[in-house]
Amino acid sequence: MPKPILDSTDRKILSELQADGRLSNQELAERVALSPSPCLRRVRALERAGVIRRYAAVLDPAQIGLGLLAYVTVKLEKRGKMPVDQFTRAVESWPEVIACYSMTGDMDYLMRVQVEDLEHYSRFVMDKLLKQPGVIDIRTNFVLERVKETTALPLGHLA
Repeated sequence: MPKPILDSTDRKILSELQADGRLSNQELAERVALSPSPCLRRVRALERAGVIRRYAAVLDPAQIGLGLLAYVTVKLEKRGKMPVDQFTRAVESWPEVIACYSMTGDMDYLMRVQVEDLEHYSRFVMDKLLKQPGVIDIRTNFVLERVKETTALPLGHLA
């Protein structure tokens, strides 16, 4: 699928929606200097093109009792494809894993794991992660402080 060409108005719409996905079409149209009908058409076109994938509420993990964030790297044994397929299916079923990426370098996967506390993390590692066939090494880094965290993607390169 070819990448859509985004003009300055599309970029303004995306910027506003990234900042506040609950804007009404009327409010969005005012902010980007369009009338409501053309604004809605542009938003729908961005959705159809897959530029806007979905809308979501961003929750504060600490407010819902998930105060510990860990970045976990995982290394799998390299014999055959089975451990990889089984591992990725397992990861998709673990609610503690909020993001997982296949990586280059020494480790095969990088996971972002959000849990209640160290005890919850220990249960996750012992009962789920280390029980997966093919897992030969894991390394964990715990977040001490969130310096910057955003869901907004940079748009400046589109100009």
